[in-house]
Amino acid sequence: MILYKKIIKVVKMKNILVTGGSGKAGRATINLLLKTNYNVFNVDLANHSELDVPFSKVNLENFGDAMESVSEIDDRINGIDAIIHQAAIPAPGLETNHKTFRMNTLSTYNIFQAAKVLKINNIVWASSETVLGLPFDTYPPYVPVDEDYYPRPESSYSLSKVMGEEMARQYCRRNPEMKIFGLRYSNIMEEKDYKQFQSFQKDPFLRKWNFWGYIDARDVAQACLLAMQSKLKGAENFIIAADDTVMEEDNKSLLDKVFPNIQIKGEIGKNKTLLSNDKAKKILGFKPKYSWKNIN
Repeated sequence: MILYKKIIKVVKMKNILVTGGSGKAGRATINLLLKTNYNVFNVDLANHSELDVPFSKVNLENFGDAMESVSEIDDRINGIDAIIHQAAIPAPGLETNHKTFRMNTLSTYNIFQAAKVLKINNIVWASSETVLGLPFDTYPPYVPVDEDYYPRPESSYSLSKVMGEEMARQYCRRNPEMKIFGLRYSNIMEEKDYKQFQSFQKDPFLRKWNFWGYIDARDVAQACLLAMQSKLKGAENFIIAADDTVMEEDNKSLLDKVFPNIQIKGEIGKNKTLLSNDKAKKILGFKPKYSWKNIN
């Protein structure tokens, strides 16, 4: 008699720590991670009612608190497989100060250092479009803007993100097994935010500060998942933007009015994003799914 043994393939559930998980980007990221069968842990200063994941209230500006929290979670679940670091003071209107710089820079350092100590080599973190020179009072060298030119921080918030990108390079230089991918998010929108877009149409200067860019929070989550799943090592930065602008007016007309004589390098299309997401598409397989024009 032949006995047939049923073989069950056991797939290990991955344990992901998300900092700032209660924010706009963090909630979308956690929801997508849960849908794709990851175990998720949220570290933030406040919990959010819609999230049903383990939560720890932690001030990441304090290294002792950050290290203790990450270490405790790592011990409890027998290993954190990746960290998605979304925690930061945001910069609405780019009115930023020393507190913004201190909090964002220290919290990023503390997470990178805790990961180093605990040998967590997979980190994705929230950099920002602001490193490109926002609010573009001084023209960038060309459009569409991309990752090829050196950062031009114009605020303490932007400078904190540049510091984070440099720290990532140095941590990865010291540890070739480490991956730290910085995602330069454009202005993050949820579906409810799209109702305001019609108010942008009458004045092209209203949204000139980021070349009329945006990104849906659900596409932020997609970018985080793809970056986390990437097998590449080292420090890399990616612009994460929607495929279109917030405007109905065509790009050539907008540029002629607001940025006359700017160098156009490459194809700008009618309403194609002027914050190039080509690198994220080529390396991560990023494909923005959401546009404000398709939301009812």
